[in-house]
Amino acid sequence: MLELGSRPSASAPASRAPVDRYARWTGLVVGALASRWPAPLNHGEGTLYAILMFGLCAVAGVLLGDALTAPRRGAVRTAGLTPRRVRDYVPPRMTPLLLGLAAALVVVLTAAAAVASPDDLGRAGRALTLTCRGMTESAGPWPGLYYGLPILASLTLSTAACGWALRRIATRPGDEQSRRDRTLAIVAAWGLVVSSSLFGTASTVSGALMSTTCDGAVGVAANWTVWPLGLLALLTAPWCLFTIISPRATAWRGRRAGISGTDRR
Repeated sequence: MLELGSRPSASAPASRAPVDRYARWTGLVVGALASRWPAPLNHGEGTLYAILMFGLCAVAGVLLGDALTAPRRGAVRTAGLTPRRVRDYVPPRMTPLLLGLAAALVVVLTAAAAVASPDDLGRAGRALTLTCRGMTESAGPWPGLYYGLPILASLTLSTAACGWALRRIATRPGDEQSRRDRTLAIVAAWGLVVSSSLFGTASTVSGALMSTTCDGAVGVAANWTVWPLGLLALLTAPWCLFTIISPRATAWRGRRAGISGTDRR
């Protein structure tokens, strides 16, 4: 699709359409309510599932709002030969950070699955079992395959859905500000899934390691690895949530990005 060199209409509203805003809030509210259902589960596994449900509902709300809202059209100026690409609209600083967090999440889950063991009831992939000084210790929950597969499935699902939406936004008609605003919101929704999942995973790993005395130097190194990741995820999640629910912040960032993008052309 060809790039249309256009400037956002001066009469365009600063905030998104009400239906878009309501859909985003509905996704967050439904996610908050749905996350209460698995929360009472024992041994901390409810918290992991609650985080997943909240993040997926947030993504669904943002995608629903985008699907129900027609693209805003700006004043068309001249047609160029440069195709519009998704990477031209995503936030340049947060996107690499979120991609790094997603990669870290996959690495942590893969490593956790490799050392996971059955719990005291024989259920595979739910605990960490260590042996030292002639004794065996088991700690859980541990994000092995039992907990890791749902996390990876939610990450895959949200990545595919958000990637499709970003491609759709980049290639459909509309003004530059509208495309950047909606791209930012979708990236933030995906980032909420990534950061919340990484925080839950890092907390679970650290909790299991700290409840044993047989972790040794490897356990200490693992803790010092997941602690910064968990802290970074904890700091990133509020930004993602604020971007989803704050029309003014989204519009302001979209205007700044639209202006800089127009200047580059």
